[in-house]
Amino acid sequence: MKNRKKRFIMRVSILSVFALIIGFVLYQNFTKGSGVVNAGDMAPDFNLETLSGETIQLSDYRGQGVFLNVWATYCKPCEKEMPYIESQYQYFKDKGVKVLAVDVGESEVTVRSFVERKGMTFPVLMDHGEQLLDIYGIGPIPVTFLIDENGKVVDRITAGMTEKEIHDYMKRIQPNDWRSSNG
Repeated sequence: MKNRKKRFIMRVSILSVFALIIGFVLYQNFTKGSGVVNAGDMAPDFNLETLSGETIQLSDYRGQGVFLNVWATYCKPCEKEMPYIESQYQYFKDKGVKVLAVDVGESEVTVRSFVERKGMTFPVLMDHGEQLLDIYGIGPIPVTFLIDENGKVVDRITAGMTEKEIHDYMKRIQPNDWRSSNG
């Protein structure tokens, strides 16, 4: 009886180790193609349509700081920070910092209703195919990328933000020529 129990424990242990190894190999192969964009990386370029049908390309914003916020209407931290982003957008929009808010995978009707209810005036882009999630290596949302005037990612924020934090983040990506000439 004792030997039988030892063999059972040994078999379960061996099977567990094999399962872990197989899981690790599958994970490595699954994530190999998608890179995670972090601070210090160049921001991958993309083309997405706004709610109004205009095509936005990230590289068109070179020379300006870009506050790239990835969100969805069902995300509670996203909903909470939208008024703060709007307020700071109003403050920074003529000071060299632009906001691009990318909704992931939702219908235009849902997003449009949310945007109108929240009074959002910055560009809202629609990532229907979730291409941005893939090329930026985004998991849970909200995620915000601070991109400087040269297209380099200064920071990747993976949590909801307060208004003061948003102000400080936008200040970080404000181009130097705007800081000195426009206070």
